Amino acid sequence: MAKVFRPSTRESSILSKIESNKEHKRRLALNSLRECVEPLANAISMKLIENGLVETTNKNGLEEQIRLCLEQLTRASDFDIDYQIAPVRNLVPDGNVVSLYVTAFIIEKLLAHKDVVDIFGADEEIYGTVNQQVKKHIPV
Repeated sequence: MAKVFRPSTRESSILSKIESNKEHKRRLALNSLRECVEPLANAISMKLIENGLVETTNKNGLEEQIRLCLEQLTRASDFDIDYQIAPVRNLVPDGNVVSLYVTAFIIEKLLAHKDVVDIFGADEEIYGTVNQQVKKHIPV
C-alpha cells in the first residue's frame, strides 16, 4: 500500500506561510492596479509597439484594449483570474498576476482585434515586456 503523506505541524506552518505570502502579494497587486490603470495601459502599449512585439494600425485602439483588460482584471473574481492565466501560468516560476493576466489577454484575445495586424515574439518576450512595465507602476 502507498504511504499517506501527513505533514508535521512545522511543515504545515511553513506551507501555510508560503501560501499566505503569495495571496497577500496577489491582493496587493490587484489593489494597487486600481490606482494606475491609465498610465499602465499607455506604458504597456507603447513598449509593445517599441519592441516590435505588436504591429497595429491604431496605437490608441491598442491602448484602449489593454486599459479595458486592466479594468476587467480589477473587477474579476479569483476564479476568472485563474481561468484566464491558466495557459500562461508556467511561463515563469513566480509570476506577477497582473503581468500574467495581460500576457494571456494579448496572446489569446488581442490577436483577433481589428486594429492589431500581428503579434510577434515568444510568450516569454511578451511577458517580460509587460512585467517590466507592471513593476514600474505596481511595486510589489
